[in-house]
Amino acid sequence: MEGQETQPLPPAPDNAGKEEDMETETSEDDGAPMGNADEQQKCTMCGLRLREIIRLQEENRKLKGELSKKALDENFLRDNDSKVKYYTGLPSFSLLMGVLMQVIPSLPKTKERKLSHFQMLLLTLMRLRLDLPVEHVAHLFDISRQTTSNLFIETINVLHAHLSPLVYWPKRHCIQASMPHQFVEIFGNRVTVIIDCFELFIERAQNLRAKAETYSNYKSRHTMKYLIGITPQGTISFISKGWGGRASDKQITENCGFLQKLSPGDLVLADRGFDIKESVALVGAMLKIPAFTRGHSQLNAKDVEETRKLAHVRIHVERVIGCMRSKFNILNDTIRLGFVVPCEGEDKTLLDKIVVVCCALTNMCPSIVVKPSC
Repeated sequence: MEGQETQPLPPAPDNAGKEEDMETETSEDDGAPMGNADEQQKCTMCGLRLREIIRLQEENRKLKGELSKKALDENFLRDNDSKVKYYTGLPSFSLLMGVLMQVIPSLPKTKERKLSHFQMLLLTLMRLRLDLPVEHVAHLFDISRQTTSNLFIETINVLHAHLSPLVYWPKRHCIQASMPHQFVEIFGNRVTVIIDCFELFIERAQNLRAKAETYSNYKSRHTMKYLIGITPQGTISFISKGWGGRASDKQITENCGFLQKLSPGDLVLADRGFDIKESVALVGAMLKIPAFTRGHSQLNAKDVEETRKLAHVRIHVERVIGCMRSKFNILNDTIRLGFVVPCEGEDKTLLDKIVVVCCALTNMCPSIVVKPSC
């Protein structure tokens, strides 16, 4: 206003600054409890998250352990010989791994394959042992049906190449050194081999000649016939290639290479159907078969006793055949025609190789003739 002097503002009281400081301190003190609560809540949440993470990690570990037990790999059979015997026919896991180590250099490379070498061997043995359909095995290993068939054939070829030497004809002194006492009591130490034939059912061929050659009057079905020979100890020492079911026991024995295995002085035990006495005599060996009635109503007492003794030991070859067929159920099913066609560039069929592999694997198991000593 005009004519009036401007009056200066009165000085602020001394406690004004103190009041502001007190207000600031009060506001800070009021915020402290709120900050501590937030921190406590965060720590609680962190603890809950940590416990949840630990729980999930433990659950993940357990699930992985359970999954590894279900997966068809080494862990599936490790430390469980009863499971190994059921799925493969072999008596122990260590023996299974021994077979794997023997054949692994020749198995197909697995870099571009889904299955490991162990799974390839297990797949093949499971088919031999359990006679599982190809489609079922493909689902078990999560591969295609065609891949399953190819892997089975490839692995059978490898197993045949590596395991066929296990079916061998031992030297005479080796047989005599471990001759079971039941043979010694009846025949001394002269018995070298016990022979018999067994037949496997196959599908009926469309070709008339093949159909006629494979029809077995004895089984009234189409079959492939094999000559098998075992030592007195129960080991398979000879297995022939497959013959049509029409072939006689004599025809197979004289033309399969069996006679070339005999040496002068050998004693061969066989059934009545093996009319090969002259053929065996040509190589200096001797044949022993059950006596015939030769037109008489019954055998004399001496022939009856000899036939009884012979049947008592000759039955072991039938037991070995039964053991092999019970171990590998694929031999009890009707075989596809594709298995009895000669392999490319070979004179053996896939069925011949399967039979040899089954014989070799049977030789790796404990003998049913000679019981293990306690």
